[in-house]
Amino acid sequence: MGKDVETTEFSREDRMRYRDKVRQCLDAFARMLADAHFEDGDGMSGLEIELNLVDGQHDPALRNQRVLDALADPAFVTELGQFNIEINVPPRRLAGDGLAGFEEQVRASLNAAEQHAASVDTRLAMIGILPTLRRDQLTPDALSANPRYALLNEQIFAARGEDLLIAIDGVERLHVRCDSIAPEAACTSVQFHLQVGPQQFAAYWNAAQAIAGVQVALGANAPFLFGRELWRETRIPLFEQATDTRAEELKSQGVRPRVWFGERWITSIFDLFEENVRYFPSLLPIVEDEDPIAVLDGGGVPKLAELRLHNGTVYRWNRPIYDIVDGKPHVRVENRVLPAGPTVVDSMANAAFYFGLVRRLAEQDRPVWTQMSFGAAEENFHTAARLGIDASVFWPGLGAVPVTELVLRRLLPLAHEGLDGWGVDPSHRDRLLGVIEQRCLTACNGASWQVETAHHIAGAGEIDRDDTMRRLLAEYLPRMHSNVPVHEW
Repeated sequence: MGKDVETTEFSREDRMRYRDKVRQCLDAFARMLADAHFEDGDGMSGLEIELNLVDGQHDPALRNQRVLDALADPAFVTELGQFNIEINVPPRRLAGDGLAGFEEQVRASLNAAEQHAASVDTRLAMIGILPTLRRDQLTPDALSANPRYALLNEQIFAARGEDLLIAIDGVERLHVRCDSIAPEAACTSVQFHLQVGPQQFAAYWNAAQAIAGVQVALGANAPFLFGRELWRETRIPLFEQATDTRAEELKSQGVRPRVWFGERWITSIFDLFEENVRYFPSLLPIVEDEDPIAVLDGGGVPKLAELRLHNGTVYRWNRPIYDIVDGKPHVRVENRVLPAGPTVVDSMANAAFYFGLVRRLAEQDRPVWTQMSFGAAEENFHTAARLGIDASVFWPGLGAVPVTELVLRRLLPLAHEGLDGWGVDPSHRDRLLGVIEQRCLTACNGASWQVETAHHIAGAGEIDRDDTMRRLLAEYLPRMHSNVPVHEW
């Protein structure tokens, strides 16, 4: 969905042509998987981090274009809301000091961005959901100016035929109706990319799905929305509902949601792209001139633009990616389950845990996904989003187990082995996985810290909810910049 589009209207003929073209791309992709040479990953990885913008009162600042103009850095781009920006970190290999290099690069980029943003009276906040965000701020006017966002909003609501309902029952309850996809902009995440060979993709995707609940439990950092205490990782239900194209009747019929955990373990990356084509109608039926079959027949590498655009409008928590770099195709897993923050070192610890654990699980002779149902993995995911680091999850051989115990007893040693397999420097491995270990021993992550701090602020005297959230963020931001991991806050 990073593609720029012109404001347009789509006809029935456009949608028919697009469907045919997507299927043609799928046929070409099947041929490529059988015959073409794809680049192997060899530990090539990447990061994307979404950020919030706030003003001097810690309220959302609708000025992303002004901030980007001040930054003048192509690594920073717009996101859905005018109070969001995103940094795309150039890929690098994990071997040696790759993880440390990511950390240094992100810290340097964010420090520079903070200085430039200050020139337009704005600060950056790396947090799953901005606690000071109010319902009346999430209107169509809050969407970024790029025409693709208005067009996406229009198409989602045309498919729904009615306003959307955000209904989240957690510690408190939130039931509101919205007339745009602006609530999606409340969700800011960190995304990990891992390039693998096509023959390895299924094992890595299945492994990522199996541990998604554990990741969310450890990394939860979004307990508040519109001042309400909801789930420990409220991003999960909010994102699932904010881009839902289904009316209530379609939900009752079992029509699949566009924000999707999935429904089965896979045997090939082709399974996911084929599901996209089979289950999901187009949102943005934009047809390019390329004939992918003719490009293949001519010995070239097709862009598969329609297949990639369609894939960008199906919001899997672990998304398959097809891409071309220097004329060579590759595939990668995009892990999208985690919130941004609280600090760069916390995010890099989450990355180390993920990159190490998925490698080790993907290499096992008897993979974990052959020992648990897909439904159990999905239940773990939503349980972890609701309860955070206090959650218990199912794991083969252990049954229901506290997630902190599972990580300490079983998964951290596997993550160590996986990082060794990537060739990560042991000092960086131990430092980052040590953050995960201490997070489990203290049972403290971003969400638990936010909740405890908000309760302390509210209990200290007569103060309304909005001011509580502002004071919470005022406590959060200096700690975020300190790069001291959250379990030490």
